[in-house]
Amino acid sequence: MKKTLSIILTLTVLSAGSLFAQDDFKSYSKFDFVPGEQVIYFEDFSQGALGDFPAKWNTNSSGEIVTISTTGGKWLKTARDGKYKPEIKTTGFPDNFTVEFDIIFKAPVTPEPQSSFQTMMIDFYVAQNEQVLTVDANDGGSGTGARFSMQEGSEFNALNWKDGEPGMQNAQNKDVFAGKNGKPCHISIWIQKQRGRLYVDETKVLDLPYFLPDGVKYNAISFTSANNVEEEQLQNFISNIRIAVGAPDMRNKLMTEGKLVTHGILFDVNSDKIKPESYGTLKEISQVLKDNPTVKVKIVGYTDSDGDDKSNLDLSKKRSASVKNSLSSDFGIDASRMETDGKGESEPISPNTTAEGKANNRRVEILKL
Repeated sequence: MKKTLSIILTLTVLSAGSLFAQDDFKSYSKFDFVPGEQVIYFEDFSQGALGDFPAKWNTNSSGEIVTISTTGGKWLKTARDGKYKPEIKTTGFPDNFTVEFDIIFKAPVTPEPQSSFQTMMIDFYVAQNEQVLTVDANDGGSGTGARFSMQEGSEFNALNWKDGEPGMQNAQNKDVFAGKNGKPCHISIWIQKQRGRLYVDETKVLDLPYFLPDGVKYNAISFTSANNVEEEQLQNFISNIRIAVGAPDMRNKLMTEGKLVTHGILFDVNSDKIKPESYGTLKEISQVLKDNPTVKVKIVGYTDSDGDDKSNLDLSKKRSASVKNSLSSDFGIDASRMETDGKGESEPISPNTTAEGKANNRRVEILKL
């Protein structure tokens, strides 16, 4: 029997007249999300040609890789009521895994009344083959969903069902999208057995102890884009999809094994500027250091193989210095306890031949001295 888990995201696009200030790093002070330890899927569409549908994705509709003038990188522009499934090579997600992606909801500056409804659904499910895009709740499936809808007020819905029978339902209204019309939002999902947490940028929107039905092994994810007005009036774009398994035991890794490898400290492309969503990881590291005040560490940055060797070496050194500065200025760790270094692309831990391998190689290591 086919089984599914749906996470549906619903959000509100308010009038673009309200401006959203750039995410402030310290606004993430309550952000407790920590990405998984090993990246098993990563897609930023950087290898795809503009105007093409991305390779190794399936759809029942249309879509194309685009750039957006107001933000960097490449994005998948989705179509109304289209379902989009990346091909993820896994036999099943473990009990503990994380999903992250960036999304842009773009609506008219002054949408018509009742015309700003838009939904992005995320389904986790058991796929018997790579062509199966999704399974609906009334199709004998099993799973969980969370929905963000673009309407007046930011509404988040969570639901689950098992073997076609409806289960938990939860609805929340949180105004976290005001002023973000046409701007990237970072979505983070943290699954720990049945528990599910959902974050939009720095805000935890849902934290549900029984988010997932028990006893179901999922191996696939898909995105569904929907709205109730003309195609060009409301658009969804997604990018930087990252799925990782295993939450790192930072204390044990650093204090017992002497080395902590983290993929949760993220930077802007070709930059040493730390992204705000790194806050949860840095906070965990700082707590380990505060609990062990005599420990000194070396912070070492690494890159993937894109670009030339010298630029990557310089960038890795700058990034390790940025981590030290943040731990000192934002978290109160004495700078004298921290040394920095960078190794560039010289010591990969995964092949640089895949997007997932490159994502694993972009890392920061904390070494106990």
